[in-house]
Amino acid sequence: MPPHRWTDETRDASCYYGNSVASAAGGASSDADDDDTEADDERQAFCSGDRPLIRAAEELGQADSWLQTRHIFGLMGFLGFAVVYAMRVNLSVAIVAMVNQTAIPHSNSSVLANDTCPTPTSNGTSLGTFWRRLPPSEGEFVWDEATQGLVLGSFFYGYVLTQVPGGRMAELLGGKRIYGYGVLITAIFTLLTPLAAHWDLPLLVLVRILEGMGEGVTYPAMHAMLAHWIPPLERNKFAAIVYAGSNIGTVISMPLTGWLCSQDFLGGWPSAFYIFGLLGLVWFACWMYLVYDKPSDHPRISRKERAYIERSLQMQQPQLLVEEQEQEQDEEQQEPDLAQLDDIPWRSLLGSVPLWAILLTQCGQSWAFYTQLTELPTYMSNILHFDIQSNALLNAVPFLTSWFMGIACSALADWMLARRYITLLNSYKLWNTIASVVPSLGLIGIIYVGCDWVWVTFMLAGVGSFGGAVYAGNQMNHIALSPRYAGTMYGITNSAANICGFLAPYVIGLIINHRETLTQWHIVFWLAAGLNIAGNFIYLIFASADEQRWSLQPPAAGRASGSAAGRTLRI
Repeated sequence: MPPHRWTDETRDASCYYGNSVASAAGGASSDADDDDTEADDERQAFCSGDRPLIRAAEELGQADSWLQTRHIFGLMGFLGFAVVYAMRVNLSVAIVAMVNQTAIPHSNSSVLANDTCPTPTSNGTSLGTFWRRLPPSEGEFVWDEATQGLVLGSFFYGYVLTQVPGGRMAELLGGKRIYGYGVLITAIFTLLTPLAAHWDLPLLVLVRILEGMGEGVTYPAMHAMLAHWIPPLERNKFAAIVYAGSNIGTVISMPLTGWLCSQDFLGGWPSAFYIFGLLGLVWFACWMYLVYDKPSDHPRISRKERAYIERSLQMQQPQLLVEEQEQEQDEEQQEPDLAQLDDIPWRSLLGSVPLWAILLTQCGQSWAFYTQLTELPTYMSNILHFDIQSNALLNAVPFLTSWFMGIACSALADWMLARRYITLLNSYKLWNTIASVVPSLGLIGIIYVGCDWVWVTFMLAGVGSFGGAVYAGNQMNHIALSPRYAGTMYGITNSAANICGFLAPYVIGLIINHRETLTQWHIVFWLAAGLNIAGNFIYLIFASADEQRWSLQPPAAGRASGSAAGRTLRI
């Protein structure tokens, strides 16, 4: 008896996208196939979750099948994001030690006494018995809040410039080189940061811009690689683990940077840039050896894993052109044609309402995220009076809890989709709402708890941890809208969202403007929460999980002449 078409490789499409997709993927079905009740029963068993998505190790016939090639790719991607985020956020902590806070004039003399937090010794129930809270440090540089905002935000000037080019180049040249070289460039300029800071402020700003340009390609390049490597029903959880490297990098970088800044090793705060920069160089060497652009390019992948991945992706995309697939297979070992850089429907893509919905909710989430990432160390130091080590450790806790929550929410999202308890669109909307609204309530909560460090920590680490649900929210929506242009689309939305990376510190600097008071900081938190909730509201109205019509059309340029004439869509 021939094998049924409801295999592990086809479950992704047959269970979620319906019979029409499975029929398209499996070729023309006959009346006998339709009457095959045994096959239908097997399909129902798959779709109900009674049989696993990935076959057991003994079925694969591999002793080491528990560590698949795509798992190694995911691990290296995870470590890559950990390294680049460690290099990104260490300045947020180090700047507390770099700046001479006592030399900066503040205009707090006319504010009410209850608009500032008490000194550590005035509150017997404060955290003084657990953490040290010391007077402001006397660093080397006299930078006011606006200047500090410029230094912290300069990274994002470069970061937004390379998002779209990075995504498109990853689609054409392969994500391996784009992602790898992006981390390498970030590491080199991280090593140069202490020298630039001592040399001149404009040079430091330039170095941070160039560092941002290197890191700007990483997210869109990884998005393009996920579209080639990860089966649909593994995608939420897998992406959560890979992108959660950013949380782990932050968790490690913040307390370690705080500790290094308090030591004399390599001059104190400069050592944080040297150590993380060297880690970036080591990671780059490992990445270039272990990772490849696609399963078809990998020389050490098993045939069964490669077949599983490729069939799963084909089941999701039955609308692809037959001739185009064959041509891509024939040319996969050839160098890409750079003329294809223009081979993208820019007008349709930029006019896509669902894409704009993703962009706007990402902007709101990024404003809240970068408020926490770049400005909370300053808030902890100037308002709650933490010393740099305690400051860095407490600021790292929210990113650790967000990491756990992100993986948990993504695993739950995949389970709900596999069981068909929720549609893909409603899944995106549900988790995006959780990722936007709940952390915003945490920021508002900080306003009402005032100087109580316990409740501030709870609002950031407890309530704010639900921001990790974003991986099951809008982050995977790009691939649903267009697998072909996922990298480019992510570059567009992430570029717009990270404009907030330099706008948020700059605007916050203008709001504070030498007035380190609770009232001014409350404005900062209200603004972040409001933008986050507003962006999610727009997403709920206009989001979509359907592949867009312009994504289904064959490229109009950059293909071999005459090939378009004979192409027909397979429905």
